[in-house]
This record gives sequence, C-alpha cells and structure tokens, in this order.
Amino acid sequence: MTLTLADANRVIEGAIEKANQIGAKMNIAVCDAGGRLLAFQRMDGAMWAGSFGSQGKAMASAAFGRPSGDLTPRADHPTLRGIAAAEGNHMFYGQGAVPIFRQGVLIGACGVGGGTAQEDEDCARAGVEKL
Repeated sequence: MTLTLADANRVIEGAIEKANQIGAKMNIAVCDAGGRLLAFQRMDGAMWAGSFGSQGKAMASAAFGRPSGDLTPRADHPTLRGIAAAEGNHMFYGQGAVPIFRQGVLIGACGVGGGTAQEDEDCARAGVEKL
C-alpha cells in the first residue's frame, strides 16, 4: 500500500484550503512512509525557512507513526537525538505534522510550517482528512 502523487496533491490542497481559511501562509510537505519527500508546495508569501520545518516534521511523523508534536517532550532524549543524527539531522520533533494511514497501515505523513505550531498541525490534519 502506497501514497500516490495524486494522494499527496489532495493532501496539500486540503492543507492550503485550511491555511487560506485561517489567513496563514504555509509550507506543506508530504512524504512517504520512509520519510522521503513526495510533494511540496510553498504558498505565496510563506517564509522560506518553513520549507525545512515542514519537511522535517513530516519525516519525524512518518518515522514514528504519530503526530510530530507528540515527540516534542522527548526531543532531547538520547535515543531520539541518536535517531535524528543517524538519519542526517533532518527530522524536526516539533508540532505540525501528522501521519497518514490507509486501512491501518502507515503510508506517509504531512508536515506544515509557517504558522503557530497549532496552526501548522491544524492545516496538516485538514490536508490528511481530504484522503
């Protein structure tokens, strides 16, 4: 079971729709279950630095199969630091990404960056709900 490009684009469309509703300019990344980028869009006016955050949060969410914000309290744990270092330090353990499941199987994650942590997560969830 995989996440297709068409699926990823639907997730991004849903996240952008939510971002427009709340008046935020977002970076939206969708990765596969292995944490590799499948699709990305940066809304007009979104800060470029959010591109790294959205992708890093999506990668962390896919790696652990849970919202990236669930990892924040343990971000300094030696195991999580070690995993991030071994992976190349691309993972971000901050709030703003949610995993994508299909029939109970993890197939990817959506990460968003550019707003508050809660706005990022709300946009990611809205995107995933489009599947």
